Amino acid sequence: MTLLAGGVGGARFALGLADAVGPESVTIVGNVGDDVELLGLHVSPDLDTCLYTLAGIVHPEQGWGVDGDTREALGVVGRLGGADWFILGDRDIGLHLVRTQRLRAGEPLSAVMADVAGRLGIGVRLLPATDDRLRTRVLTDDGELGFQEWFVGRRAAPAVRALRFAGTPGARPAPGVLEAIAEADHIVLAPSNPFISLDPILAVDGLQEAVRARRADVVAVSPLIGSRAVKGPLGEMLDTLGHERSPLGVARHLAPLAARFVLDESDAAHADAIRALGVEPVLAPALMRDQASRRALAEASLR
Repeated sequence: MTLLAGGVGGARFALGLADAVGPESVTIVGNVGDDVELLGLHVSPDLDTCLYTLAGIVHPEQGWGVDGDTREALGVVGRLGGADWFILGDRDIGLHLVRTQRLRAGEPLSAVMADVAGRLGIGVRLLPATDDRLRTRVLTDDGELGFQEWFVGRRAAPAVRALRFAGTPGARPAPGVLEAIAEADHIVLAPSNPFISLDPILAVDGLQEAVRARRADVVAVSPLIGSRAVKGPLGEMLDTLGHERSPLGVARHLAPLAARFVLDESDAAHADAIRALGVEPVLAPALMRDQASRRALAEASLR
């Protein structure tokens, strides 16, 4: 199974998928468009959220960061006049220190993440979409902003008018990514924000074409229930980017890539319109409240 994923929803779905089919059967192709350099450290929020979730150490309420972490270092940064707008926990900083040191020594991100995942006992294969520099840039009414500046620094407040992915074209797939797509029995587009979690992955050279070539084996999972995103700013982004704020709006965006689309049972009214797109709707409980519901959603996506 190959899962294209980013954000908290993608990480939680990955946990359910690994439980359903066994972690050794799962490859995650993760988003790096959210990566950012802070205080000299290379931070990979989406990859790290998958890492912490699969390792069983993620903060359960937040869905990101390390459970029980403290912020003493960040407090010192603030008192000394440094940039403290992005939350970095003390244990979290340990990972960033190691990753930054190894990247500066010339190791690719994919090799660093594979080693870290192994040291944390994760059986899932976790691949960044690319080892090259790719950054999501958000075009807003306040000008163009880096993703984390918009999402965290501005609390996703300025309306999004467009997105671009700096470094593309030219960002090459990380080793193993194209093979994971070509050789998978099933490919899943996680219940992640399609614009800021999935589209940056698909912007890597050759990835969108590789997924399109496997469309019959691709299933997408809706990150919306009704008109509300389970987590994050997707609802507002659908509005400002000119899409319908509903699972149907998401399905239209992903229809060229996926032959099936999983949506919550409460959204059954959209099934016929989704089928008219040439996409088979699959109705299932889509809210991932606990491990049992995460596994059930993963199993529904593979039926």
